Amino acid sequence: MVFVPSPTHGAHSATAVEQPPLPVKLVIAGGFGVGKTTAVGAISEIRPLTTEAAITEVAAGVDDLRHTPHKTTTTVAMDFGCLTIDPTLKLYLFGTPGQERFGFMWDDLVQGALGGLVIVDTRRLDDCYAAVDYFEHKSIPFAVALNAFDGEIEHDLDEVRWALDLTEQVPLFVFDARETGSVRDALLAVLDVALTRAERAAAGG
Repeated sequence: MVFVPSPTHGAHSATAVEQPPLPVKLVIAGGFGVGKTTAVGAISEIRPLTTEAAITEVAAGVDDLRHTPHKTTTTVAMDFGCLTIDPTLKLYLFGTPGQERFGFMWDDLVQGALGGLVIVDTRRLDDCYAAVDYFEHKSIPFAVALNAFDGEIEHDLDEVRWALDLTEQVPLFVFDARETGSVRDALLAVLDVALTRAERAAAGG
């Protein structure tokens, strides 16, 4: 009698081919010096790609350094990092430059993004209006994170929501751009609001 092994017999049984994680692009935006580069660096599982340049005397005369006196560099193109959420999902993070003079890069950086995180320094609320307006105009889901410099914020959540004219559908919370767990939770909030909008659109809402 000849023994014919079944497809599932022994150590050489057929196994399902593992699928690579789904790539998802998220954008981290906000004004000059709010913590975008710091956030990408805190969460990225690879060494972040940054395009930092020294702040010259000319740039110092343009950029507001009153609340960031020790800042010596600035992002002139983008920051890039990535994070594997689980075996099925991998985030690719693109940080935008904060100065208006680099705004021409935004359309390229945001193309294909599922959602955005706007980081806000509550001492300089005016600096985040451009980012909020951009995501609203492009109909890109986003969340707003108030970076707690020195562990504090200048205005409470209700005041910031009113000042930025944010709808209740936009998540708004306090976070620490230096803390990995805090940044992860902020990114998960962006994913949640993006998924909610997609489900609403699929349902015809």
